Amino acid sequence: MQVQIHPSWEKVLQSEFDQPYFEALITFIKKEYQSTQCYPPGPLIFNAFNRCPFDQVKVILLGQDPYHGFGQAHGLCFSVPKGITPPPSLQNIFKELKTDLGYSPPQNGNLEQWAAQGVFLLNATLTVRAQQAGSHQKKGWEVFTDQVIRLLSKEKTGLVFLLWGGYAKQKARLIDQNKHCILTCGHPSPLSANRGYWFGNKHFSQCNAFLEKQGQDPIQWV
Repeated sequence: MQVQIHPSWEKVLQSEFDQPYFEALITFIKKEYQSTQCYPPGPLIFNAFNRCPFDQVKVILLGQDPYHGFGQAHGLCFSVPKGITPPPSLQNIFKELKTDLGYSPPQNGNLEQWAAQGVFLLNATLTVRAQQAGSHQKKGWEVFTDQVIRLLSKEKTGLVFLLWGGYAKQKARLIDQNKHCILTCGHPSPLSANRGYWFGNKHFSQCNAFLEKQGQDPIQWV
């Protein structure tokens, strides 16, 4: 299994890679990928880090698990490769984009263009067994990604953290709220969205307003 991570991240996370828990995690992941079908493909496990180098991060969007269906996960939270039908949560994200900013839904569900502009699309758990949601939770990934969030909070100023749903909201404790903008709401999944916890949050316009106030370019969401 080949794993790739951008040098900018490798530099700031090297001490974490040397921790015993991370070595145990990688041993577990290698065995899983050798013995069963797992997602995303090995070279894309750190795709969020490769698509959005450390020094370019402006916005952090936090997901929980990779998609566990065939061909869906490619290492960016909520995103799917071109040619794959956007899952319901992503469809609801696009609906809110239209309501908030008037954008028509994109032609596909690939969010690489967000990452290229500084949106760090991080899942708390970076891998999963096929058709088994949550199967790689509590194996060490959360320890690692919590440290990534702490590092971003500590080393940078003026970031926007988009925390959607109860799980993501728990990560607010890792973030210095005096230095960064934290936007929270319900999860875009149909269960949450249809209960009124997602639509109308206007996070996309609020995010851009904050970035512009910091003298940064807004995100072109479509």
